[in-house]
Amino acid sequence: MGVVAHSPPNFVATQASFGDAFGPGPVMTFAGTPPAGKASGGSGFLGSMNGLNQAVYSYGGCLIFAAFMAEMRHPMDFWKALLCGEIFIYACYLVFGLYVYSFQGQYAFNPVMQGLSPYWWQTATNILGLVTGLIAAGLYGNIGMKVLYVELLQGVFGAPALTEAAGKMLWAGLIPVYWTIAFIVGAAVPQFSLISGFIGALFILSFTYTLPALLGVGFWIRKDAMVPEEETFDPAMGRYAYVDGGFRRYWRGFMKRPFFNTWNIVYMLGGLVTTALGMYSSIEGLIAAFNGKSQATSFGCASPV
Repeated sequence: MGVVAHSPPNFVATQASFGDAFGPGPVMTFAGTPPAGKASGGSGFLGSMNGLNQAVYSYGGCLIFAAFMAEMRHPMDFWKALLCGEIFIYACYLVFGLYVYSFQGQYAFNPVMQGLSPYWWQTATNILGLVTGLIAAGLYGNIGMKVLYVELLQGVFGAPALTEAAGKMLWAGLIPVYWTIAFIVGAAVPQFSLISGFIGALFILSFTYTLPALLGVGFWIRKDAMVPEEETFDPAMGRYAYVDGGFRRYWRGFMKRPFFNTWNIVYMLGGLVTTALGMYSSIEGLIAAFNGKSQATSFGCASPV
């Protein structure tokens, strides 16, 4: 933040990545949606959605929190740390984003380290970004691969358990494949913000906002539809005796918490709409990224930054 306040934006990076319109010039900031050509993330509605696709990373990941809890020695301590962490992160991201934009305006760059013009400061922050990125990638990659292995490969395709020697060997072989695919996808797209925005809209946003609301509706309707006085569960056979079924049963469960369930449905629909709009804006941006106007190319060795 100190470097941003005492040095100009990295005009070389912005011009190489976004064209001559983002070459050296006066910094301009806007309280509302910037006019065309005055934001590196795009113009108008598409630019605003691309910004939202980046912001979702700050607050995403609800479903994987359950997997984190399963890995912890004291799982119930997690939600307390999560609450404190989210409050702190929320404040930091808001302040940091407003601060950088106030000094760099339309030249604000993602990732922010590449927007610094002093080379040594850029290198130092790149090192910090590389270390924190590797930690995050290793953490989420390990949890994500474990969920994929246990739920899909082991549960559906009958792969050996991770506690067995064959399972450990298969796991060790899948990890390089996972990172190879990630590298190919990252190198194939010339604009970092667009591929991260597409992933944010399709996965991070869906798994944080859409699916939790959908699962919440399903869980509470099924739970509230039970009739403990008349329905029984046979643990020996693993069977639950229902007194009814179909729409009548689901409606009874829904009406036990009508406002709560309605809110979850509206919340889920809002998540679906935002996901669709985010994917649309990212795809439009990806199409524009491959139109030859940017110096950044797929699988290029020389970075324009």
